[in-house]
Amino acid sequence: MSVRRSTIIFAWILLLPAALYVTVIVAYPLVDTFILSFTDASLKKTTNWVGTANYNKIFNGTFAEVILRTFVWTAFSVAIKMLIGTFGAVMLNAAVPGRALFRVLTMPPWIVPMAIGIFMWGWMYNGQFGMISGLLQNWGLVDGPVAFLAHGSTAFWATIITDVWIGVPLVTLYLLASMQAIPQDLYEAAWTDGAGRFYRFRRITLPLLVPSMITMSMLSLIATFNSFDIIWILTQGGPNGDTTTMIIDTYRTAIGSKKYGEGAARAVLICIFLSIFCVAYFRVTHRLASGESR
Repeated sequence: MSVRRSTIIFAWILLLPAALYVTVIVAYPLVDTFILSFTDASLKKTTNWVGTANYNKIFNGTFAEVILRTFVWTAFSVAIKMLIGTFGAVMLNAAVPGRALFRVLTMPPWIVPMAIGIFMWGWMYNGQFGMISGLLQNWGLVDGPVAFLAHGSTAFWATIITDVWIGVPLVTLYLLASMQAIPQDLYEAAWTDGAGRFYRFRRITLPLLVPSMITMSMLSLIATFNSFDIIWILTQGGPNGDTTTMIIDTYRTAIGSKKYGEGAARAVLICIFLSIFCVAYFRVTHRLASGESR
């Protein structure tokens, strides 16, 4: 056996566990869900092939509003997390006394079990004994108790704020690590040439941080788009569906109503949207890499 052939065989042996994992854990459920989306599978009757009927129900119903709400919810949440996370990383990267302590203090929202943190926010949003409503009343900003989760507009933003609180630590630490990987020689050369702090940030830090920001934005987008715990624990998609996103609607349809075929169709749409995001991400990173190589 030639050396080249033995090397190829050895490489396939090393790839076999990963290939089995992708096939069994990833590919099979995706294919099975896709097939299920063309049936009327449920607990009430036998499964029949219905073609695109489940997708027709989606686009002829109110699901378009749910899709738009999901995109708006995701866009605001990711944008705020990236903005606060970038600002926090810049502050934590500054040479100030006690910055190690501040870095530790950014961790609790990420360390605390998600369900516990969400319940805590639910208590703070309560109109009768919640801290936020009490502070607003004490400051004279409102005349009476404010039940944030009982009204659509406030509940929508309340879920976003909770998601931001949970997601900011990861964004901050990721960007902080990326900042610390930037060679200090660049800053020293710019400082020698008389460049100010803002100029150094605009010309050195920010351009070199863009790839990390794009990667973090993509990871945050996927996690936020599929976020279930926050909305379900706080509002369960209410009031009046004003916080219902695609993942909540899919859960209600497939698990709550036991309409597995319709739920599978919704899950396929979620997968398609996220796949489009991933393709766009890889195209952007490829262009950045091509630009750097030139």
